[in-house]
Amino acid sequence: MVVTGNRMKHDFNNGEGLVTAHKHKNGGGWVADTAQVADSAFIGLNALVYDNARVSGTAQVYGNARVSGNAQVYEKAWVYENAQVYGNAQVLGTAQVYGDARVFGNAKVYGNAQVYGDARVFGNAWVSENAQVSGTALVFENAQVYGHTQVFGNAQVLGTARVYDDARVYDDARVSGNALVYDDVHVYGDAEVYVPIKFNCDFDPWKIMQNILSKKDELPILIGRDSNLDKIIHELLQKEIK
Repeated sequence: MVVTGNRMKHDFNNGEGLVTAHKHKNGGGWVADTAQVADSAFIGLNALVYDNARVSGTAQVYGNARVSGNAQVYEKAWVYENAQVYGNAQVLGTAQVYGDARVFGNAKVYGNAQVYGDARVFGNAWVSENAQVSGTALVFENAQVYGHTQVFGNAQVLGTARVYDDARVYDDARVSGNALVYDDVHVYGDAEVYVPIKFNCDFDPWKIMQNILSKKDELPILIGRDSNLDKIIHELLQKEIK
């Protein structure tokens, strides 16, 4: 901290050196004069709010958390521990961003959603309702994660994909394109889903495929190389459904 005349300056370690700043009266954290923080918000002693960031409502930023750029944290949202929210990102509602998580770009985290661990939410992605994104998971581009969904491990959700309801995406799984993953579906391991998964039927597709694959005498040895494979699978599916 440097005091020049009656003005205080602080280095936010963002490459801009000392800038005029003040300590927020509710929590004592440093706030750049270019940022806007409501009196009703809480900025903890070691937290930083700078650039053109805004914190309003009864939002809380504490621990070693950082809010910068044009980011907004408002309503009853919490950003804490070593989390960072920056760019044009928004965190609102009763959402929480914590651990070493990052929310940036034009991303939006709201509702009761939680982003934590080393997770990243960025681009134009949205995480909402009661969804949780954790581990080293990535949610980005125009993806949306909501409902009671959990995305964790090294999983990725991207493109215009939607993951919702009670779905789980984890391990090294990747959901992309215009995929829809919902209900209580689990996508895990090294799985990749890039088209919609729709189970609006009165039978279990996974069970049927397992039955098909168990009939080795009816399938070609090199799956995908037999020109009649589609016909064989179609016939087997019809038998299973009946």
